[in-house]
Amino acid sequence: MRFKGLFCLLLCYAPLFAQKPAEVSIILDNDLYSSPINDQYYTNGIELIYRYLTNKETETVAKQITEFRAGQYIYSPQSVRVAEIKYHDRPFAGYLFVEAGLNTYYKNESVLKLNFQAGVVGRESLAQDFQEGLHSLLGYHKVEGWKYQIKTLAGLQANAFYSHKIFSGTYNEKIDFHLQGEAFAGTIWTSASIGVMSRISLNKERLLPMYNSALHNATLSRDKEVYKGRRELILFLSPNIQYQAYDATIEGSLFNDDSPVTFPLILFRFNAEAGVKYTRNHWNFSYSVHYRGKELSNNVITGYYYGSVILGYLL
Repeated sequence: MRFKGLFCLLLCYAPLFAQKPAEVSIILDNDLYSSPINDQYYTNGIELIYRYLTNKETETVAKQITEFRAGQYIYSPQSVRVAEIKYHDRPFAGYLFVEAGLNTYYKNESVLKLNFQAGVVGRESLAQDFQEGLHSLLGYHKVEGWKYQIKTLAGLQANAFYSHKIFSGTYNEKIDFHLQGEAFAGTIWTSASIGVMSRISLNKERLLPMYNSALHNATLSRDKEVYKGRRELILFLSPNIQYQAYDATIEGSLFNDDSPVTFPLILFRFNAEAGVKYTRNHWNFSYSVHYRGKELSNNVITGYYYGSVILGYLL
């Protein structure tokens, strides 16, 4: 709670120091947002975000946005009422982190994002306290099994994301396509993915350029008058193939074997995301459903879904 309180103070006072166009937003992930019967695997996530517009603009760069995040991810087996270790088809695990990144938006509608994280997996992630406390507060069934969670592990992560517009000569007004790639490297995750993303305009206006669109959080502008009367409504679809080399929330630490429940990874998995993004004046809203393919090797686990809600305000 102290950690979240300090971050909220940062969100409130950061604009006073930055004196630049800025946005504050929150991301809420939960499997219940996609189905009332789901409560498994990636079961909850929260991210608090502050981003601001830098002064860099060149012949090729439309804008750059600096971004800071703090968040927590929670993972659990198919059931959180599994006191016996033999019934765990995925480890209990939590990840608490802070992140800093730089997003560069090019005038050809390409996007490059570079992010760095520091965090912790294990009891210190506070995932056990959060899930047990929430279930108790809401009168849900008692959570059992966290004593078998992935043991404490320090997290240092680097992440690179790149998107490039394709078929621009054919599709550019109401629908467009982008080739996307992403890579993670560090002590928590090491993976790479590639896929195609499509935007479809759901209102009368043509698609905004990617460097002004909400899709990759590029709605900040130096001219705040632009926010007045602005409206964007898009549907997006984004399937991809991911190669997983390492996942500490499933395999435990790279440096020891002291976690009581671990599993080997399935190296290749299919993932997909579909959702809508809506921008109106100073507000950004998004809802999406994510599918994650089977990620580890046992006879019980399956692919799963979760929903994500994003709410942002442009200062």
